[in-house]
Amino acid sequence: MTFSEIETKRVEKVADAYVQKRRPPPPIRPKLDIGFRVAGQSLEIFEVRPAWREPGVTLEQPVAKATYVKSRQSWKVFWMRQDLKWHSYSPTPTVDSVEEFLELVEADSHGCFWG
Repeated sequence: MTFSEIETKRVEKVADAYVQKRRPPPPIRPKLDIGFRVAGQSLEIFEVRPAWREPGVTLEQPVAKATYVKSRQSWKVFWMRQDLKWHSYSPTPTVDSVEEFLELVEADSHGCFWG
């Protein structure tokens, strides 16, 4: 079950504010930028870069993901490991709000999200 249109807009608004705050200066953005997407019950944060061998091709590098569990009214937090699969973020596997998720990603106290 996906978010309602109102819930989606609220998540997008909060995520957009975070991404705008975190984005690099405009001259750097063609080489490194940050984006997000809301798909189904999930919010994903990712870096956007040109491909090393093909500068005209844009690649997305996943940073963090949170999936809303409606029955528990909480967000499950994930990070991308070297095996290119999402894994539960064991220091804090769930949070109560999308704002808490973004604070967790920003703090990155274990170096799992931004390195």
